Amino acid sequence: MGNESVETATDPEVRQEIVETVRRFVAKEVSPVAAGLERADEYPTDIVAQMREMGLFGVTIPTSYGGLGLDLLTYVAVIEELAYGWMSLTGIINTHTMVATLLMQHASEEQKQRWLPSMASGERRGALSLSEPDAGSDTRNISCRARRDGEEFVLNGTKAWVTNGERASVVALAARTDEGISAFIVEKEPGPSFEGITVSKHVSKLGYKGVETVEMAYSDHRLPAANLIGDLGRGLPQILGILEVGRINIASRAVGVARAAFDAALLYAQQRTTFGKPIAEHQAIQLKLADMATKLEAARLLTQSAAQRKAAGLRCDVEAGMAKLFASETALELATEAMRIHGGVGYTTEMPVERYYRDAPLMVIGEGTNEIQRLVIARGLLARARSH
Repeated sequence: MGNESVETATDPEVRQEIVETVRRFVAKEVSPVAAGLERADEYPTDIVAQMREMGLFGVTIPTSYGGLGLDLLTYVAVIEELAYGWMSLTGIINTHTMVATLLMQHASEEQKQRWLPSMASGERRGALSLSEPDAGSDTRNISCRARRDGEEFVLNGTKAWVTNGERASVVALAARTDEGISAFIVEKEPGPSFEGITVSKHVSKLGYKGVETVEMAYSDHRLPAANLIGDLGRGLPQILGILEVGRINIASRAVGVARAAFDAALLYAQQRTTFGKPIAEHQAIQLKLADMATKLEAARLLTQSAAQRKAAGLRCDVEAGMAKLFASETALELATEAMRIHGGVGYTTEMPVERYYRDAPLMVIGEGTNEIQRLVIARGLLARARSH
C-alpha cells in the first residue's frame, strides 16, 4: 500500500514491439471504421473485445494479478497510438487504468486479489466517480455521502461526468464520511440501474463520441465496509494522486490527436495544388507545418518526461500538469491549423480533421481544466522553491 513502489522499466525493445502491434491494430481495425462509429455515436463493441484480447485493459497491472506489468512510458505510447486512430478508445482505457492504479497503490492485498485480475482481463471495467454537479475542480465541495451502518455504508448523492459509468462494474467513488472524504469501490452490474444506483442522465457531447458520459444517482445504495479503500477520510489525496496518471493519459491522447492532425495536414499539403504547385511548396504552409511539428515533438517529450517521473515514484503534479497543459493546447492548435490547411474541405465530414477539431477541446477541459493546471503548476513550483 502507498506510493512507495517504483515501476520496473519495460525493456525498450519490448515497448517498441507493443507500440508497433497497437499501431498495426489501429491501422487495420480502428481507422477504417472510426468515422462511421463516431457519427453514429456507437460504442465500439468489437474493437473493445479485440483490445481485451490484446491485454490492453491490464497494461500497467502487475503480472501477478494477470496484467501485462508494463511501465507508464509504455502505457502513454499505447494511448498515443489509440488516440491517433480514434480518441474515444483512450477514454475507455483511461478511467479503467486510474481505478486500477488506485487499487495498486492503496488497496489491501485481499482487495487487489478481488478486483485486479478481472480488471486486467477486461472482464470487469473500471470507472472513476469524483465530480458532482456542484463539485468539479472544487473537489472539497463533494456532497455525496456515505453513512456508516454497521458493516455497511449507505450511499446517497449524484455523480457527474462519469466516463464508462453505464458499462463499468468497478466504480472508484469519492464520498463524504464523518472523517472526511473517503474512497470506496462500488460494485455493480453493467446497465442503467442496479440496487440503488441509476444512470440518471446521458450527456450528449460535441466530440468524444461512442463512449458514454453519464450522471449516476445513488439512493440508499448499501456498500460493504470492506469496499473502503485505505483509511477513512484519506480518499481525497488518494484520488488526487491518481489524477496525475489521468493527466498524463490526457496528455498522451492529446499527442495522438495532434499527430493525426499533423499527418493529415502534411499529406493534404502535398496533394493539394494551387497556382500550379502543391500548397506544401508555399512558404505560408511550410511555416505552419514547421511550427506544428515542433510543438508536437515538444508535447510528446513533456508527456514522456512526466510518465518517467511518475513511474520512478516521484511526485509529478507539476510535470503532469505541464504535460497536460501543453499537449492539450497543442492538440487544439494543430487541429485548427490542420483544418485551415485543408481549407473548405476540412470543414466537412469528408475529412477526419473536423473530428480532431471536435475532439481536441476535451483534453483542454478533462482531468482538470487548463486554468486549474496553471494553478497546480504555479503552486507546485512555489512549494518546491520554499523547500530549498
